[in-house]
Amino acid sequence: MEAVLPILFASVAGMGHAFEPDHLLAVGNMISRRDTLAEALRDGVYWGLGHTTMLVLVGSVIILGRATFLHSGYFEAAVGAMLIAMGIMRLLDWGKPPKSGRYQHRFAYTVGLMHGLAGSGALVLLVMSEIRTTWLSILYLFIFGIGSILGMCVVAGLCSVPFTQRMKINRYLKAGAVTVSSVICIVYGGWMIYTNVLV
Repeated sequence: MEAVLPILFASVAGMGHAFEPDHLLAVGNMISRRDTLAEALRDGVYWGLGHTTMLVLVGSVIILGRATFLHSGYFEAAVGAMLIAMGIMRLLDWGKPPKSGRYQHRFAYTVGLMHGLAGSGALVLLVMSEIRTTWLSILYLFIFGIGSILGMCVVAGLCSVPFTQRMKINRYLKAGAVTVSSVICIVYGGWMIYTNVLV
Protein backbone atom coordinates (compact mmCIF):
# COMPACT_ATOMS: atom_id res chain seq x y z
CA MET A 1 0.00 0.00 0.00
CA GLU A 2 2.86 2.37 0.79
CA ALA A 3 4.24 1.88 -2.73
CA VAL A 4 0.88 2.78 -4.27
CA LEU A 5 0.59 6.14 -2.53
CA PRO A 6 3.29 7.85 -4.66
CA ILE A 7 1.50 6.56 -7.78
CA LEU A 8 -1.78 8.09 -6.63
CA PHE A 9 0.02 11.35 -5.97
CA ALA A 10 1.86 11.33 -9.33
CA SER A 11 -0.75 13.15 -11.42
CA VAL A 12 -1.10 15.92 -8.84
CA ALA A 13 2.68 16.26 -8.61
CA GLY A 14 2.87 16.36 -12.41
CA MET A 15 0.38 19.20 -12.63
CA GLY A 16 2.25 21.12 -9.96
CA HIS A 17 5.52 20.49 -11.81
CA ALA A 18 4.13 22.37 -14.81
CA PHE A 19 3.99 25.55 -12.73
CA GLU A 20 7.72 25.72 -11.98
CA PRO A 21 9.26 29.10 -12.93
CA ASP A 22 11.38 27.89 -15.85
CA HIS A 23 8.39 26.05 -17.33
CA LEU A 24 6.13 29.09 -16.97
CA LEU A 25 8.71 31.33 -18.65
CA ALA A 26 9.36 28.96 -21.55
CA VAL A 27 5.69 28.38 -22.30
CA GLY A 28 4.79 32.03 -21.77
CA ASN A 29 7.47 32.96 -24.29
CA MET A 30 6.05 30.57 -26.89
CA ILE A 31 2.44 31.52 -26.24
CA SER A 32 3.16 35.22 -26.81
CA ARG A 33 3.42 34.36 -30.52
CA ARG A 34 -0.11 32.91 -30.62
CA ASP A 35 -3.35 34.69 -31.46
CA THR A 36 -5.88 32.04 -30.43
CA LEU A 37 -6.48 29.92 -27.35
CA ALA A 38 -6.59 26.71 -29.44
CA GLU A 39 -3.07 27.30 -30.81
CA ALA A 40 -1.78 28.10 -27.32
CA LEU A 41 -3.29 24.91 -25.89
CA ARG A 42 -1.73 22.84 -28.68
CA ASP A 43 1.67 24.31 -27.82
CA GLY A 44 1.05 23.35 -24.20
CA VAL A 45 0.22 19.78 -25.21
CA TYR A 46 3.32 19.48 -27.41
CA TRP A 47 5.52 20.88 -24.64
CA GLY A 48 4.03 18.35 -22.23
CA LEU A 49 4.54 15.50 -24.71
CA GLY A 50 8.19 16.46 -25.19
CA HIS A 51 8.71 16.73 -21.44
CA THR A 52 7.06 13.35 -20.83
CA THR A 53 9.01 11.66 -23.64
CA MET A 54 12.35 12.67 -22.14
CA LEU A 55 11.15 11.99 -18.61
CA VAL A 56 10.22 8.41 -19.46
CA LEU A 57 13.36 7.75 -21.55
CA VAL A 58 15.88 9.16 -19.09
CA GLY A 59 13.89 8.00 -16.10
CA SER A 60 13.80 4.43 -17.41
CA VAL A 61 17.57 4.46 -17.93
CA ILE A 62 18.09 5.68 -14.38
CA ILE A 63 15.65 3.18 -12.90
CA LEU A 64 16.82 0.16 -14.89
CA GLY A 65 20.53 1.00 -15.00
CA ARG A 66 20.86 3.03 -11.78
CA ALA A 67 22.60 5.66 -13.92
CA THR A 68 22.52 8.47 -11.38
CA PHE A 69 25.21 10.33 -13.33
CA LEU A 70 22.48 11.53 -15.71
CA HIS A 71 21.41 14.05 -13.08
CA SER A 72 23.68 17.04 -13.48
CA GLY A 73 23.57 20.77 -12.89
CA TYR A 74 24.82 21.16 -16.45
CA PHE A 75 21.43 20.03 -17.75
CA GLU A 76 19.78 22.75 -15.68
CA ALA A 77 22.30 25.25 -17.03
CA ALA A 78 21.46 24.11 -20.57
CA VAL A 79 17.81 24.95 -19.88
CA GLY A 80 18.97 28.35 -18.63
CA ALA A 81 20.87 28.91 -21.89
CA MET A 82 17.77 27.89 -23.82
CA LEU A 83 15.66 30.41 -21.89
CA ILE A 84 18.17 33.15 -22.72
CA ALA A 85 18.06 32.19 -26.40
CA MET A 86 14.25 32.12 -26.38
CA GLY A 87 14.08 35.56 -24.78
CA ILE A 88 16.49 37.06 -27.29
CA MET A 89 14.74 35.39 -30.23
CA ARG A 90 11.37 36.72 -29.07
CA LEU A 91 12.72 40.26 -28.84
CA LEU A 92 14.22 40.01 -32.34
CA ASP A 93 11.06 38.45 -33.81
CA TRP A 94 8.72 41.10 -32.42
CA GLY A 95 6.54 42.53 -35.18
CA LYS A 96 7.38 39.78 -37.67
CA PRO A 97 4.62 37.48 -38.95
CA PRO A 98 4.44 34.22 -36.92
CA LYS A 99 5.85 31.03 -38.41
CA SER A 100 3.64 28.09 -39.33
CA GLY A 101 1.83 26.14 -36.65
CA ARG A 102 3.73 22.94 -37.46
CA TYR A 103 7.07 24.71 -36.90
CA GLN A 104 5.83 26.15 -33.60
CA HIS A 105 4.60 22.77 -32.37
CA ARG A 106 7.96 21.15 -33.21
CA PHE A 107 9.64 23.96 -31.32
CA ALA A 108 7.34 23.46 -28.31
CA TYR A 109 8.08 19.70 -28.34
CA THR A 110 11.84 20.35 -28.45
CA VAL A 111 11.65 22.80 -25.55
CA GLY A 112 9.69 20.19 -23.59
CA LEU A 113 12.38 17.61 -24.32
CA MET A 114 15.06 19.91 -22.89
CA HIS A 115 13.08 20.56 -19.73
CA GLY A 116 12.48 16.83 -19.29
CA LEU A 117 16.20 16.13 -19.52
CA ALA A 118 17.00 18.76 -16.91
CA GLY A 119 14.48 17.64 -14.33
CA SER A 120 14.42 13.87 -14.79
CA GLY A 121 17.34 12.90 -12.57
CA ALA A 122 16.18 14.56 -9.36
CA LEU A 123 12.62 13.36 -9.87
CA VAL A 124 13.55 9.72 -10.50
CA LEU A 125 16.03 9.58 -7.63
CA LEU A 126 13.27 10.82 -5.35
CA VAL A 127 10.84 8.21 -6.67
CA MET A 128 13.41 5.43 -6.34
CA SER A 129 13.75 6.22 -2.66
CA GLU A 130 10.03 5.55 -2.18
CA ILE A 131 9.21 2.85 -4.77
CA ARG A 132 11.19 -0.38 -4.83
CA THR A 133 9.39 -2.03 -7.74
CA THR A 134 10.68 -1.14 -11.22
CA TRP A 135 7.32 -1.33 -13.00
CA LEU A 136 5.71 0.89 -10.37
CA SER A 137 8.49 3.44 -10.85
CA ILE A 138 7.91 3.52 -14.61
CA LEU A 139 4.14 3.75 -14.07
CA TYR A 140 4.79 6.73 -11.80
CA LEU A 141 6.69 8.45 -14.63
CA PHE A 142 3.83 7.92 -17.10
CA ILE A 143 1.19 9.20 -14.70
CA PHE A 144 3.40 12.11 -13.70
CA GLY A 145 3.85 12.91 -17.40
CA ILE A 146 0.09 12.90 -18.02
CA GLY A 147 -0.32 15.25 -15.09
CA SER A 148 2.35 17.58 -16.47
CA ILE A 149 0.61 17.65 -19.88
CA LEU A 150 -2.69 18.62 -18.23
CA GLY A 151 -0.93 21.19 -16.08
CA MET A 152 0.82 22.69 -19.07
CA CYS A 153 -2.52 23.03 -20.88
CA VAL A 154 -3.74 25.10 -17.94
CA VAL A 155 -0.54 27.18 -18.00
CA ALA A 156 -0.78 27.70 -21.77
CA GLY A 157 -4.41 28.77 -21.50
CA LEU A 158 -3.68 31.28 -18.75
CA CYS A 159 -0.60 32.68 -20.49
CA SER A 160 -2.48 33.12 -23.76
CA VAL A 161 -5.13 35.47 -22.35
CA PRO A 162 -3.22 38.75 -22.84
CA PHE A 163 -2.15 37.80 -26.36
CA THR A 164 -5.35 36.58 -28.02
CA GLN A 165 -7.02 38.73 -30.66
CA ARG A 166 -10.28 38.60 -28.72
CA MET A 167 -8.68 40.63 -25.97
CA LYS A 168 -7.99 43.34 -28.58
CA ILE A 169 -5.03 44.38 -26.52
CA ASN A 170 -3.34 47.64 -27.36
CA ARG A 171 -0.28 47.17 -29.58
CA TYR A 172 1.94 49.07 -27.18
CA LEU A 173 0.71 47.11 -24.20
CA LYS A 174 1.36 43.87 -26.06
CA ALA A 175 4.84 45.05 -27.01
CA GLY A 176 5.48 45.90 -23.37
CA ALA A 177 4.24 42.48 -22.23
CA VAL A 178 6.45 40.72 -24.77
CA THR A 179 9.47 42.80 -23.78
CA VAL A 180 9.00 42.28 -20.04
CA SER A 181 8.42 38.53 -20.40
CA SER A 182 11.46 38.18 -22.68
CA VAL A 183 13.71 40.11 -20.30
CA ILE A 184 12.54 38.00 -17.36
CA CYS A 185 13.24 34.89 -19.44
CA ILE A 186 16.80 36.09 -20.13
CA VAL A 187 17.47 37.09 -16.52
CA TYR A 188 16.12 33.85 -15.07
CA GLY A 189 18.08 31.81 -17.61
CA GLY A 190 21.25 33.63 -16.57
CA TRP A 191 20.46 32.92 -12.94
CA MET A 192 20.05 29.19 -13.72
CA ILE A 193 23.46 29.10 -15.40
CA TYR A 194 25.05 31.01 -12.53
CA THR A 195 23.64 28.78 -9.78
CA ASN A 196 24.29 25.46 -11.56
CA VAL A 197 27.70 26.08 -13.15
CA LEU A 198 29.43 29.13 -11.74
CA VAL A 199 28.58 28.71 -8.06
